Amino acid sequence: MNAYDWIVVGAGITGAALGYELAKQGNSVLVLDQSETPQSATRWSYGGIAYWSGTTDLTRQLCAEGIEIHRSLSLELDADTEFREIDLLLTIAAENDPTAIAASYSHFAIPPKLLSSQEACELEPLLDPMGISGALTVKHGHIETEKTAQAYCQAMQRLGGKTAIAPVKELIRGSTNGSTNRITGVITSDNTKLEAANVAICMGGITREFLKWMEMPVTQYFTHAEILETSPVDLRLNTLVMPAEAERFKLEADATRPEVDALWETPGHEPAPFILDAGAVQFLDGRIRIGQTSRTLTDPNAVIDAQQSERELRSKIGRVLPAIAQLPGTYQRCLIAFSRDRLPLVGAIPGIEGVHVFSGFSNPLAIVPPLARRFAAQTSDPILEKLSPARF
Repeated sequence: MNAYDWIVVGAGITGAALGYELAKQGNSVLVLDQSETPQSATRWSYGGIAYWSGTTDLTRQLCAEGIEIHRSLSLELDADTEFREIDLLLTIAAENDPTAIAASYSHFAIPPKLLSSQEACELEPLLDPMGISGALTVKHGHIETEKTAQAYCQAMQRLGGKTAIAPVKELIRGSTNGSTNRITGVITSDNTKLEAANVAICMGGITREFLKWMEMPVTQYFTHAEILETSPVDLRLNTLVMPAEAERFKLEADATRPEVDALWETPGHEPAPFILDAGAVQFLDGRIRIGQTSRTLTDPNAVIDAQQSERELRSKIGRVLPAIAQLPGTYQRCLIAFSRDRLPLVGAIPGIEGVHVFSGFSNPLAIVPPLARRFAAQTSDPILEKLSPARF
């Protein structure tokens, strides 16, 4: 058996960042992923870094640390993450009161500025002025998430870490130092056993299902996120557009209410009705991602009517960005992890030694880098204590 200080399961943005930070601390690290091209949240992310959106001392501090890391990350990793700071436009529906919506953002670390419909269209000419009553704007970080995850992994390898494509089918339970309730490694789909002092589960939306199967339940949930992605196009989108009245966080709260929580134990349920937050972002190579629909279907492999979903998505984005709505694009979906209180699960799983979780990020790109760094330091940290899976 090969022995490592850490095996990180999942090479998306969370696992890649954690693997790099652990290797930087001198640990021997192996990062495993299930596929060369997993259809994950990292693959289909908007790439936005909402560093302005902290609303508590905890989230404000993490967002501030996160944007400072991102600003120098390409240099640190010796690879281009395509980091930039762009204008975010939070559109306000034509029927809603802009002043009231703006007031609801007043408690954010950097409150967005209210624009009239005309001012918003000057900033983003592709907007339909008849579809909005105004918009909010604030500077917003942006990266190419796949390139960033790859950059983290490559930098980790230069530090001596390793990566491999090897789906993990189970964790190894063993006896170490007198403990009979300890994880000592992983078994991959081809029955290879890999030994480690510690295992970090960074499996995003499938974390809950995997750990439940391993009889290690954690209070994490997931949405099915649906988007459209275009090929590179000549049409230019100047800003990242999202609705100011975003419904995703309300959906997460509704889907984890005590009276529906038990539904998550079995497939075939939808604890809260789906929502559609219409937005769009263009990457530096000209691709545009349009989304997103979010569904709380308790089966991670649930069947969704892709054609109907695409029609609904195009119809709603067409009210705000009509030219974008007509672009040819492919329907894509992935799972997005979240927790009951909008804070991630970071730390040891209670009652079992040697296994940790690093998942459930509602604002991942802003806070994953600083939390990976703090976790890897393996010191007493009051911030990490607040994020422990044991809090639920």
